[in-house]
Amino acid sequence: MKIYDIAQEVFNCAVYPGDPQPIKEVKLRISEGAICNLTAFEMCAHNGTHVDAPFHFIDGEETIDKVPLDKFIGYAYVAEHEGDIMAADAERILKEAQAGLGADRILVKGNAVMTKEGAEVFAKAGIKLFGNESQTVGPLEAPMEVHLIMLNAKIVLLEGIRLSEVPVGTYLLNAAPINLGGSDGAPCRAVLIDM
Repeated sequence: MKIYDIAQEVFNCAVYPGDPQPIKEVKLRISEGAICNLTAFEMCAHNGTHVDAPFHFIDGEETIDKVPLDKFIGYAYVAEHEGDIMAADAERILKEAQAGLGADRILVKGNAVMTKEGAEVFAKAGIKLFGNESQTVGPLEAPMEVHLIMLNAKIVLLEGIRLSEVPVGTYLLNAAPINLGGSDGAPCRAVLIDM
């Protein structure tokens, strides 16, 4: 069994333009006479590797604590793609995923950008989760349309993953988020297990 850590380290992670960078504050140090080491931190729910709940773009929809855990945990297919994910690309990726066990959780390795047409294919297919290496699904300068299509279809978005060391194929995914009640998203320590 091999475990791939596909999450970013939080304090040096990539952030979406305009989002705050995580801040680490050491409160206590044993080396300075304290009884323990103690760290506090401040961050955006969408820093580094994180998941988006439908509430991120749709008022009144599920917050992260209400999304069923089976969306984040289960078999996932790692595909590879560079550039825009058009409808034909999404159909190819789905076909590859369906050949294995990971048809309802799709992770895309590479510098891939979801298009409206690609998002519609995944929404129609009813997948549980879509993940990519960018800090957002869809074009960086205009992510709303793609988010609305996928989140309205109850697809959880796993953003900011790191797949450079992971070969294409099917894995067991655990991307359970921190339980931030009422939040639009949450950071997670995403891992892939090669069984």
